[in-house]
Amino acid sequence: MAMSARIFIVEDEEPLSLLLRYNLEAEGYRVDVCGRGDEAELKLREEAPDLLLLDWMLPGLSGIELCRRLRQRRETENIPVIMLTARGEEAERVRGLSTGADDYVVKPFSVPELLARVKALLRRVNPERIADELGAGDIRLDRTTRRVWRSGGELHLGPTEFRLLEFFMEKPGRVYSRGQLLDAVWGRDAEIDERTVDVHVGRLRKALSGGDGRDPIRTVRGAGYSLDEKFARA
Repeated sequence: MAMSARIFIVEDEEPLSLLLRYNLEAEGYRVDVCGRGDEAELKLREEAPDLLLLDWMLPGLSGIELCRRLRQRRETENIPVIMLTARGEEAERVRGLSTGADDYVVKPFSVPELLARVKALLRRVNPERIADELGAGDIRLDRTTRRVWRSGGELHLGPTEFRLLEFFMEKPGRVYSRGQLLDAVWGRDAEIDERTVDVHVGRLRKALSGGDGRDPIRTVRGAGYSLDEKFARA
């Protein structure tokens, strides 16, 4: 199943963060990694992930303090947090949860168990991100088979246009800048001009609007693009 949720790992043990990144990316998640609590706090002010894997003991700022600060800010108060820690005592576990963590995994842990907890927490807080099928208006997208239909007729999209449509359909009405679309669809490290986004949005529009179909993608001058919320509810 394709999963486009973005997961932020804050862990200073590099072998562990590499292991987690490899396994999460193999499941289809987009992954960012940071090894310091203070740097992570700055990055979280720029963009909120769909889920945070947060180590308890970190240089710069402890995981427990970072979690406490996130819960105090309106922009980050609802980020799902799984704490990673070597502390197994019940009192410490309770402290982690009372600070605002949603779940708690004690090292050493099994990677499959952690992946299951990530999936369960995402399903609880943001089911669109891991649903097999997405729907908006008369458009239906199947992540498992990578197929798209409009008004019952199948559309043939290129892989980039498919990922763009998938991203738009997760949050109809939300306006995404070209930079945000580049990060989500091509990846943060991609050396691609923002005008490339316009080209692919144009291709997606053409594929969706063939025949008599109304164009569901809205251009917001100076801001970016979105999937028209009124269309999505139709």
